[in-house]
Amino acid sequence: MTRPRRTRPWRTRPWRTRPRLTVRSRLTLLYTGLFALCGAVIVAVSYTLVAQLRARGQGNEPPPPAQDLARFAARCRAQEVSPRPNPHVLVKCAAYFQQLGAQGQRDFTLSHLLQYSLITVVVVIALAAVLGWIFSGRALRPVQQITTAARAASEHNLSARVAPTGPRDELRELAETFDEMLGRLQAAFEGQQRFIANASHELRTPLAVMRATVDVVLADPEATRADLRTMAAEVRAAVDHAEQLINALLILARNERGLTVHEEFDLATAAEDILDTAAVGDRQLQATLQPAVISGDPVLAGQLVANLIDNAIKYNVAGGEVRVRTGADQGRGQLTVANTGPVLSPVDATRIFQPFQRLHDRTTHDGSGLGLAIVDSIAAVHGATLDARPQPGGGLVIDVTFPAPDGFGTSLSS
Repeated sequence: MTRPRRTRPWRTRPWRTRPRLTVRSRLTLLYTGLFALCGAVIVAVSYTLVAQLRARGQGNEPPPPAQDLARFAARCRAQEVSPRPNPHVLVKCAAYFQQLGAQGQRDFTLSHLLQYSLITVVVVIALAAVLGWIFSGRALRPVQQITTAARAASEHNLSARVAPTGPRDELRELAETFDEMLGRLQAAFEGQQRFIANASHELRTPLAVMRATVDVVLADPEATRADLRTMAAEVRAAVDHAEQLINALLILARNERGLTVHEEFDLATAAEDILDTAAVGDRQLQATLQPAVISGDPVLAGQLVANLIDNAIKYNVAGGEVRVRTGADQGRGQLTVANTGPVLSPVDATRIFQPFQRLHDRTTHDGSGLGLAIVDSIAAVHGATLDARPQPGGGLVIDVTFPAPDGFGTSLSS
């Protein structure tokens, strides 16, 4: 019986990671390479120009061949010591020796020029490398600060900032933009944490009511049918409150994803439908509904109108007024809801749009505290602006301005 051959597993070797050059190193090499290239060009041009120069007054006659050089030199010496020298030969000898001296001087100059130029280029390249390393580090310092701040930032700590200094250049603008982004993220995370804490507290309230109601009935062995019905009614009210709160949270979560429906509709029609079913009570209702065509989600816009009217009714005084007005200004739909409630401060007027904020003078205490937060969220996804201002005699005026729908100019021209 033959044993199966055992295959030897492959041994994988980890890839040797090559050291990566940093941006600072690459910039330094780039500076150094550019300096080296420019220096080499300058040396080559200078050497070529000096090599092509001719001594001023130098003749164009070619020198004698090398084998005749000794004979020519002896002839020149003989003419110099001769009692009757040949002037033509002497002139020729003087021109040749002058040319020979100039050639030697030029060769000597070229040799020293090349030597000193190369030494200078090497020194300049080394200096360029050092200065490139220093100045690239200074230029990239904001990037290092951004990296440090990004590493220090986490979901639970977004307080780290770059706080850039120095000249106002592109890198400083990048660092300031990064700081602004961290500020927005910190505000968003803190708001989310507050929202989660408040939502947990609000959801705990109806659950605690239901538990306490059930415990009271269960603890009473002589509970009657009427007690059970009372318990059921209280539990039902708590369930309705919890369902209302959950629906409000779902609307807020849905609005975080933006609009999914884009339709053109009349805001005045939506307001009229809400007013027909609104429980006004003893409040006096005044409605001025002019056409206001906007683009967006009709269901969400109806929820916005309903929450504003409900808020105007509940934050009011006995026998107070509720005024609702719709209209259009240059294609922008406008909605105004005002009431005659208690006197508010400007701080309260800005605070009421935050989640789970209620005014103490409210005539009823039901609701989830998310009505105006939903209004703010719906207005944001529609690109609308909210303006809340208290009235001197008491009450609040809330203006909502929607952007003009797409094709507003086309519809007017048609």
